Amino acid sequence: MSQAISPELREWLVAQLAAGHSVPALRASMRAAGWHDAAADTALAQLEAGFPNVEVALPAVQAKMPGPDLDGAPLYIDAGDRRVQVLQTMRHPRVVVFGNLLSAEECEGLIAAARVRLARSLTVETRTGGEVLNVDRTSDGMFFERGENEIVARLEQRIAALLRWPLEFGEGLQILRYAPGAQYRPHYDYFDPSEPGTPTILKRGGQRVATLVMYLQEPEGGGATTFPDVGLEVAPARGCGVFFSYDRPDPVTRTLHGGAPVLAGEKWVATKWLREREFK
Repeated sequence: MSQAISPELREWLVAQLAAGHSVPALRASMRAAGWHDAAADTALAQLEAGFPNVEVALPAVQAKMPGPDLDGAPLYIDAGDRRVQVLQTMRHPRVVVFGNLLSAEECEGLIAAARVRLARSLTVETRTGGEVLNVDRTSDGMFFERGENEIVARLEQRIAALLRWPLEFGEGLQILRYAPGAQYRPHYDYFDPSEPGTPTILKRGGQRVATLVMYLQEPEGGGATTFPDVGLEVAPARGCGVFFSYDRPDPVTRTLHGGAPVLAGEKWVATKWLREREFK
């Protein structure tokens, strides 16, 4: 059943924002009070549009965004050196699942080059701007510098062409290994504007605006990339990838995602995060 957005609710939202509460906190409060996600998103979107005589500060929307050219609903996209298949698309959140993104030889080459440099994965600490161990992330990983070797350079050129985003706007390629039982609990990839360490992080290239997860080795069971807000699970098939973008650093993008536990075998992935400007 639909839920009406009453004037009283609008007044309450404005008052809470004026008191310094964040949009994610308001959404969580509405959910706890029994509001459906669709109704909460509508109410908060109306806030963004602005009520009469009320000014509220919500995260800015990124005007230009990375993403493939999907005009004409293509089955394949020319990514320069490779014909990439479009397997699945979703509008909100913007999710695109690609097939034939990497060759078997490229997957094996990245794994071989990364294996000797693996360490327990860290996450960005937005409270300080540094990196920390996180109990929600139980993989091993490493980063390649941009263009560090021939395979990395080739893949980065391909990604730039496929997603129509400057190569220099991408972070270094991260390689992750998930052993049996390893997972990454649901999280957002953007940097929370309310955290004190975020301004330091943003100096290197602005906000993250999109993520591309590429599967280098598929496990025998488990390991899907999950989007809990929309009930989507993407199977980790080797050579495929899942792209998703977020035009503002806010849960309204519905890009909450995670890596489900690996049940058998090992899962290897390569992740490319895209920033709003050159990443230094």
